[in-house]
Amino acid sequence: MRLTRRRAAALILAAPTPGLLGAAARAADPVDAAIVLAADVSRSINDEEFGLQRQGYAAAIASPRVMAAIRSGPKAAIALCFLEWAGEGEQKVVVEWATIKAEADAAKFAAALLAAPRSFVGRTAIGTAIDYSMSVLGESGVAAERRIIDVSGDGTNNQGRLATEARDDALKTGVVINGLSIFNRRAAAMGGYLALHTNPPGGLEKYYRDNVIGGVGAFVLPINDFNSFGEAMIRKLVSEIAGKEPGGSYG
Repeated sequence: MRLTRRRAAALILAAPTPGLLGAAARAADPVDAAIVLAADVSRSINDEEFGLQRQGYAAAIASPRVMAAIRSGPKAAIALCFLEWAGEGEQKVVVEWATIKAEADAAKFAAALLAAPRSFVGRTAIGTAIDYSMSVLGESGVAAERRIIDVSGDGTNNQGRLATEARDDALKTGVVINGLSIFNRRAAAMGGYLALHTNPPGGLEKYYRDNVIGGVGAFVLPINDFNSFGEAMIRKLVSEIAGKEPGGSYG
């Protein structure tokens, strides 16, 4: 992998600060899966859409269906971390690693997520987001049967490292990358570059399938509206925890 000075500087600035990762998650017993939820907060997502996305994540994490899926695993626990990303050098851990075993764990994580401000409004650097997610996984210290990066987004990579390069490097470590592609009706209707960015030839689901996801059992779940985000994320998390592909689309 060729590492330019610019990219190296961006990764140093974006890297998680040592000691800030959740000590409780590091010291916890092994879990069935360690999942990084990597949410797109680029400028194609307006404040209303951001709110629906953030609320959808929180509702999914605290969902009884997700808790039932967690309890069905051999270790009855997962480790979860939430980060937001936009352009190159714009990545931030919003809620640090936490072990989710009980409703109280999920509720605490969801509340922390809802209380945090939006991190960025920038361009769309999917490749850098994958690299950052890998650094977060690497520094977590979590012992997990499976390691998953869960990327949600409403557009194509338009800054920074190629998404395919970052994906391929991540897959060499055994990580699975899943995607949730969001068809942004508002942005697509605006025409011009924004329409092409959010609805490329063949659709955003195909773009994610070809450029973003990978690994054993990897999948992309497309949704057609930000209003569908919460239900789709429940379905996605349940599938990731169970290690099964959900199939189809939602919304």
